Amino acid sequence: MSTAPSHVYPQAVTSITKEGANPLQPLLDAQRQAFLQQGISDWRTRVANLDKLAKAIYDHQDQIIKAVMADFGQRSPHETALTEVLSGLMEIRGTRNKIKKWMKPKKVPASLQALPATGYVLYQPKGVLGIMGAWNYPAFLMFSPLIGALAAGNHAMLKPPDATPRTGEVIAELIAKTFDPTLVTVVTGGVQEAIAFSELPFDHLLYTGNTSIGRQVMMAAARNLTPVTLEMGGKSPVIISEGYPMEKAVQRIMLGKTVNAGQTCIAPDYVMVPSGQEESFVAAYTKAISRRYPSLVGNPDITWIINDRHFKRIQGLMEDAVQKGARMVTINPRNEPIPQGVRLIPPTLLTGVTPEMAVMQEEIFGPVLPVMSYRTLDEAIAFVQARPRPLALYCFDEDNSRAMRIIAQTISGGAAVNDTMLHAAHPNLPFGGIGPSGLGAYHGFDGFMEFSHKKGVLVQRSWFSPAMLIKGPYNPKALGWMQRAAKWLVRQ
Repeated sequence: MSTAPSHVYPQAVTSITKEGANPLQPLLDAQRQAFLQQGISDWRTRVANLDKLAKAIYDHQDQIIKAVMADFGQRSPHETALTEVLSGLMEIRGTRNKIKKWMKPKKVPASLQALPATGYVLYQPKGVLGIMGAWNYPAFLMFSPLIGALAAGNHAMLKPPDATPRTGEVIAELIAKTFDPTLVTVVTGGVQEAIAFSELPFDHLLYTGNTSIGRQVMMAAARNLTPVTLEMGGKSPVIISEGYPMEKAVQRIMLGKTVNAGQTCIAPDYVMVPSGQEESFVAAYTKAISRRYPSLVGNPDITWIINDRHFKRIQGLMEDAVQKGARMVTINPRNEPIPQGVRLIPPTLLTGVTPEMAVMQEEIFGPVLPVMSYRTLDEAIAFVQARPRPLALYCFDEDNSRAMRIIAQTISGGAAVNDTMLHAAHPNLPFGGIGPSGLGAYHGFDGFMEFSHKKGVLVQRSWFSPAMLIKGPYNPKALGWMQRAAKWLVRQ
């Protein structure tokens, strides 16, 4: 796995020893010193920094697309342009013009306890942020949190994922050309670099990736009392209600299982259909996939699995399901043999799945979709609620009140009705998980909030303060007054 050579990108650290002090500490120290010296930036500076980032992304878009293609072996250039380049540029455009408004102190209602004081909330940058990205969207998952970090006035250190080293090199290059390393810098490298990065005493640390590594990152951050944002995943369910047109549902579910070959944290991970409609779903899905991908091998619109390890892992999930009684439906319209070394898994459905199968316990992160049935909506809701809380939940229902019932009675990081994945693209919706699927949320104003310190400020009048009355010796009757006040406060 190659990394950016240090003589090309002076602020990129590419080799770390386990012994002694953390070799990344000087980078953090330089950023923290710069943050303290420069003071809290105004909205014009923050907008200028976002404009610089937008230009850098635009200028390097061809390199980003080529690097992602090289890291995956094969990835749709159209999907890469949309998810890695345009998504970041759209988020910057939607953020830059709102920063001035977001930064304004927010007055809060007066309080009887503190009268005649006024109170307001001030949003201040936390300081130096650490951002650890994920390989499935190796550029966007660096840029998106960086947008929120810069909007909130922070400095930032980035650690691109080691599974996509070529994309990491491009990110290191464009950041080095655009920002002073005391404002934004990049640390490249592998596992040891990632461990050292997570152990730094940041003012806030964001990690995107799987839950097991997320636990380790959180433990490392806990030693420094570093607050964390964890964006992970889980098994995001789809519930199709009785009467919803199957063909319409399939068209929208396909988005999540074909873009990036299903290697998306909010991709549908299993589908629940009304009892007796499994074969109807299989037929509709097979027809739709065959129309979209009449050929698989050599098709530039199809993305490969990221590496051999994940390729074998997904194959293992399918084999385990079949061995335990599931039926596998492989959608390969021309029955093309997959050449050796080509990490392409055809779109695949699994029916007859049961909870004890590995494919129903682990996040799939690939173009494989288990299909199961339910008898009543209450049964479907109970099934979802009995499992670890997912990052996303999708329901398809033309009865809005019934759809809202599903949304209200299931707990997930986010949700969408009659669609999949697009809630994450909505700039005014928070994006984040809950429990094993994540901690915290960002995007748009929520990103600004996540990476800001929400500081409560009270301004008391010079001529009076309740503190003047709270002093000894206390009036013997004071306790009785307080007891009567307590009785008044609890009246219904």
